[in-house]
Amino acid sequence: ILHRPDKGYTVQLGNGQLLADLTGVEVVYDFRSRDVLAGGQGAPLAPAYHRALARAARLITPLVIVNIGGISNVTWVGRGGEILAFDAGPGNALLDDWVRRYADQPMDRDGRMARRGTVDESAVAAFLGQDYFSRKPPKSLDRHDFSAFLVEGLGPADGAATLTAITTEAIARAVDHMPKKPVQWVISGGGALNPVMMKMLKSRLKGRVDSAQALGWSVDYMEAEAFAFLAVRSCYNLPITFPGTTGVLEPMTGGVRVRPAT
Repeated sequence: ILHRPDKGYTVQLGNGQLLADLTGVEVVYDFRSRDVLAGGQGAPLAPAYHRALARAARLITPLVIVNIGGISNVTWVGRGGEILAFDAGPGNALLDDWVRRYADQPMDRDGRMARRGTVDESAVAAFLGQDYFSRKPPKSLDRHDFSAFLVEGLGPADGAATLTAITTEAIARAVDHMPKKPVQWVISGGGALNPVMMKMLKSRLKGRVDSAQALGWSVDYMEAEAFAFLAVRSCYNLPITFPGTTGVLEPMTGGVRVRPAT
């Protein structure tokens, strides 16, 4: 709910001990704090799982796995298994807020609102002109770091189309920060279920573009799977963050493990 690694703190909802007591099973939680205290960004955390998925599927590298949730983050996996990851820009958060405001819906389901609109290219250029996008990784975002003020004068459909384009353009420009251009992109998260966003991505990204679903991966549960994967790594004291993902000085484990009190 609050992520300020530059100030040395990050806060997530949830009480791990209470959850352990209620369920009667061990719980691992608070995966970010140790990394932040060590000088890292504390995010993104999914890259270790992304690399494991790519290895298991024997995908051709270099490749990028994109998670489009509230924020869009990218994981670049090199031929030798090296990883670089960072938050590319807004994901669905601004678009969801816009659709909730104008259509009283939680999301732009199937891209219905954006499909009716026209992208304001000047608003996209102005949005991507903000300092964050030229800053080199490691870098991470809080959901509230951006606002939709640059599209405020647009109609509902044009605003939805423009916000969708902002998300896709931020992902496309992320390649400027990668060691080598990827030959494949895999799109996961809610954005992968938006056909308008997927169409924009396929028109902007160079190389093969697949949804995670097309590879047999879960679009809806990949992030939950990632944290279960991190919990197991934490239990074995294995690294979950790396210099190339959060900027921490060396690979390190994280998470707090608790057992039921009774």
